[in-house]
Amino acid sequence: LRWSAWGRPGVKALVTAGVFVTTFWNLRFFLNPSKGSGEGSKHREPLVILVWEWPSKQVPNVTREVCRELYGITGCQLTTERQLLHQANVVVFLHSSLQPGRDRLPKERLPGQNWVWVSLESPSNTRGLAEWNQTFNWVMTYRRDSDIFIPYGKLVPNRSATVNIPAKTNLVSWVVSNYHRTQKRVEVYKNLSRYLHVNIYGKANNKPLCKDCLLPTISKSKFYLAFENSIHRDYITEKLWRNSLLAGTVPVVLGPPRANYEQFVPADSFIHVNDFGSLEELATFLKTMNASRYRQFFAWQRRFSVKLYTDWRERICTICTAYPRLPHGHLYPDLRSWFNS
Repeated sequence: LRWSAWGRPGVKALVTAGVFVTTFWNLRFFLNPSKGSGEGSKHREPLVILVWEWPSKQVPNVTREVCRELYGITGCQLTTERQLLHQANVVVFLHSSLQPGRDRLPKERLPGQNWVWVSLESPSNTRGLAEWNQTFNWVMTYRRDSDIFIPYGKLVPNRSATVNIPAKTNLVSWVVSNYHRTQKRVEVYKNLSRYLHVNIYGKANNKPLCKDCLLPTISKSKFYLAFENSIHRDYITEKLWRNSLLAGTVPVVLGPPRANYEQFVPADSFIHVNDFGSLEELATFLKTMNASRYRQFFAWQRRFSVKLYTDWRERICTICTAYPRLPHGHLYPDLRSWFNS
């Protein structure tokens, strides 16, 4: 610093020094913001997601870094250890594990802790929702308006620009395990089978397919009956994603309206039962389709490929991605009303 004649720093020198110190101080927090605020330090801590009961019988490896190692999601720690309840930011409950009643829940909810209700079943196959009012902060389902959306599959962009249609040896196939006369899909199948032959596989016909046999068998059919077991908004399951699109066959869908399907897949990638005035018309359309028209149903392959969601670790890890935008402190007052809406 330049000193004045009285032995003290001059005004100009003091101003210069002040600017330097201020700039240095601000730069310090810019380069290392976590040391400047409690919020920054808190953000560095991993989000702890406790899965109260794992959805499958066999619990996979859920090490501290599984979300980062498998899916590139950082700052996320999954655990199934209930003794970590008091450290958990989020606790996940699969609906099927709640059936015995409230005695299966933790005794208390910590302040700031959020509970998630999870289900991939449709409302028609979900019971006992009435007792869970004012219990859960967030919902995690196949519904697009869920707090955490977990579809059965989706189309992701690719650059292959190729179309791959497996060789075909038969017209229509259907894999079905739960066959009940009261189901809409059974009624439609019975009427449709009056006009064309359907190759049926699965437990319902005593022709179960092994895991590695499923897609090769279905791929030999031109069309697949992607009939949902119940009809609800956004309820579009692996019957479309895996058994049809991934297998390389054209889905004939029975489920929510066509407009709902078109929110998931291109309009020219499937055939909807409701597109026809009668099932006889549908059967005629399938039987008389020429090769050129058939190939048009696979145009989506030039732009997309199918991604299936089958690993519950990936589904649970998405909670960490959604966490910053989720409402905190909110409770669903009437879970059944929401799910049935």
